[in-house]
Amino acid sequence: MSEILLETKHLHRSFGGVHAVKDVSMKVRTGAIKAVIGPNGAGKTTLFNLIAGTTAPQQGEVLFRGRRITAWKPHAVAATGIARTFQTTKLFPHMTVQENVMVGRHPRTRSGFLAGMLNLPRTWREDRQTQTKATEILADLGLAPYAGETASNLSFGRQRLVEFARALATEPALLLLDEPAAGLNIYETQELSRLILKIRDRGVTCLIVEHDMSLVMDISDEVLVLDQGQKIAEGPPAAIQRNPDVIRIYLGDDHA
Repeated sequence: MSEILLETKHLHRSFGGVHAVKDVSMKVRTGAIKAVIGPNGAGKTTLFNLIAGTTAPQQGEVLFRGRRITAWKPHAVAATGIARTFQTTKLFPHMTVQENVMVGRHPRTRSGFLAGMLNLPRTWREDRQTQTKATEILADLGLAPYAGETASNLSFGRQRLVEFARALATEPALLLLDEPAAGLNIYETQELSRLILKIRDRGVTCLIVEHDMSLVMDISDEVLVLDQGQKIAEGPPAAIQRNPDVIRIYLGDDHA
């Protein structure tokens, strides 16, 4: 059985008296694709924020590779090997595609501000390595023809791929994908499925928040279901599809 890469223990976060995440514990195994689903307002994105460090929990803890990273700053979380994409693309619109991906290499570089100002040889080497890595990732994702294109000129689907490429440039062990299929058409969603499987097969564990149930059921090894901030089910996709509590929150009591 695969080792535990990420674990949350009794995470809790409320906003104005509303429990966005309440006592959520889960485990993500190395090499798995795990999905987090639930209706709007279930707490899915808040859970991601607690893991990624953009929101601090009021109770509970986050462990990555057995190390406690609870309430670490986002840049520190990224440096441990966790990368994230967002519901809406957050590219630098006036930079080229390659430049956007190169930004993702920042957590893996060592030359500081002073070295850059002095244009030291170490900075040259890192710049060349960063360009080479960005070129490799773009080629792997089929984006090489767009490397010199301004990011804002790309279609939405390709901008989403650039965001994936930038996240992969950090060389993550765990990739957090927040609604990656949002805004994509059927063809783009199918391409996305193949891409996520490809990323997993290359050794990157994936944790996904997603509303597209066909995508979730097709590619996930395990599914976690949240409702009103609480975990109501967890298990293989087939078991989740048959779970009466899951059916109830999606379809109502009559169907359950």
